[in-house]
Amino acid sequence: MHPILVRLGPIEIRYYGLMYVIAFVLGYFIIRAEARRKGLVTSSEDVLDLFLITIPLGILFARAYYVAFQWEWYRYALWEIPQVWHGGLAIHGGLLGGVLGLLIFSRWKRVAFWRLADSSVPALALGQVLGRIGNFLNGDAFGTPTDLPWGVVFPPTSMAGQAYPGQPLHPAMLYEAVGVLLIFVLLWRLRRRPAQPGFLAAVYFLAYGALRFVCEYFRGDALMLGPWRAAQVASVLLVIGFASWLLARKLWRPVR
Repeated sequence: MHPILVRLGPIEIRYYGLMYVIAFVLGYFIIRAEARRKGLVTSSEDVLDLFLITIPLGILFARAYYVAFQWEWYRYALWEIPQVWHGGLAIHGGLLGGVLGLLIFSRWKRVAFWRLADSSVPALALGQVLGRIGNFLNGDAFGTPTDLPWGVVFPPTSMAGQAYPGQPLHPAMLYEAVGVLLIFVLLWRLRRRPAQPGFLAAVYFLAYGALRFVCEYFRGDALMLGPWRAAQVASVLLVIGFASWLLARKLWRPVR
């Protein structure tokens, strides 16, 4: 396990970044195929425009969310804020930024927002799988100490190794990667179902909210909101919000 793929003098290419690049490329082709199938876009340039809006906003909000909860440390290390390769991108912040990006794009291109969201969530789930693998290679988003045989001792230079030196930890990021992979398979199987717009997005947010709530119990680097784990609070709000919307709008019903 080593976070650096290639080092050329002062330039480092990390596995963490490589996973994100692969996620963006695969996401581009998946969203392009789904958006074309639904008749939402007419050219590849439209999908590129979507990525140029949503990816920077997603990364910006993911980092801002994380920094906000760790401000007591970052206020004395402001130079660390832009160094996202050291870890510290919170998925709930990224989701907020991504949703904002979808809203901007849908208004700009006059595309139905929820149909676009349905086209995007399979790519999002697959991207999360790759992102969690990147977390594992980078040694962040780590778990708590464990005596289980699959506990992982991370390198002492990693965030996990610094927090728990020499101790086997739950590979919490891999637990989540497996869970999100199952969510991706579910979304991929449901994507052709003739349901109401927003159904697939609701399934994603419900499933991921429940998954993250459970996985958070194994995290050793949880962001806290008072006595509560922030990710669990956000996940409960996601599940309640989208379950209510799903039931109120009866989104599982076939389109007439």
